[in-house]
Amino acid sequence: MSEQGPDIRKSTGGVDATDIQAADWVLARRLTSQWSRADQIALDAWIESALSNRIAYLRLDAAWERAYRLEALNPHDIADVEARPSRWPLILLRIAAVLGVIAILGAAGLYALQPGVKTYATAIGGHELVSFDDGTKIELNTDTVLHARMTTSGRMVWLDKGEAYFEVKHDSAHPFVVLSGNRRITDLGTKFLVRRDSGHFEVAVVQGRVWFDTSGKQTSDQTALLTQGDEAIATANTLAVKKEGEQKLAKQLGWRQGMLVFDRVSLAEAAKEFNRYNRRKIVIADAQAANQMIGGTFPATNVDAFTSAIQLAFGLHVQLRGNDAVISH
Repeated sequence: MSEQGPDIRKSTGGVDATDIQAADWVLARRLTSQWSRADQIALDAWIESALSNRIAYLRLDAAWERAYRLEALNPHDIADVEARPSRWPLILLRIAAVLGVIAILGAAGLYALQPGVKTYATAIGGHELVSFDDGTKIELNTDTVLHARMTTSGRMVWLDKGEAYFEVKHDSAHPFVVLSGNRRITDLGTKFLVRRDSGHFEVAVVQGRVWFDTSGKQTSDQTALLTQGDEAIATANTLAVKKEGEQKLAKQLGWRQGMLVFDRVSLAEAAKEFNRYNRRKIVIADAQAANQMIGGTFPATNVDAFTSAIQLAFGLHVQLRGNDAVISH
């Protein structure tokens, strides 16, 4: 067996080259009865040569375990591999199917295949803190849905929508991974914020480091090692990373204390943020009012306090229309 990895190649329905090579290693280690110390050394070297290799291997090795438990592979298939080499195509086909499921469903749908997954959700204006046995904490912001599987064999979270703050207890042997659509964040000892809106994905690192990457044919390759103070903003085809100060990050996390902090943002931007937290919406009626720059700290779920402050500070007109507050110049 070469140091570049076993030479087994099957179509995986869109999984990238690193995933394919990781799958080769998983197959070889799991199914080869003559696995040697030299093979293990070569595998360890490949895993250590790149963080993406480590992540791919751990993820697909876990996928094998799930497939085994779900009887995607029958126990006798493995036992009889050496005695009946003709069964290899069937085994490879089934592994390819497992990887194909990963590619087709994407990160957001994988939790459906995971045993022991728990779902956490907040309503509009809601806030919830979830603590896990390993010391990790996840704080959910307004209108957020996520699924978590926290076991001794792996730690994975799927963020369907919304925003969450993570304080992760680092364990290099069991990486903590956040999957959201085709974006993946892997913890390297970290406190970080993840926000997912329609067409917009954001990661801000408060402490430590995370590895950010994507997968799938529909998205251009986007990878970055994010360190303390980094903020990554991704759209369908772009990724921008910038360094933010501690003060800016603290303002972004004001929602943890139930507050929204604005520092010279347009009234339109402030209204959009308020509307994430309230069923009663703020509507900006004209461009002149929308472009008014504001600043201040406001209770996230108190629309009246915000509109009253805007009315007093800028002389804007506030009118109730049904359940909405309409602001105009």
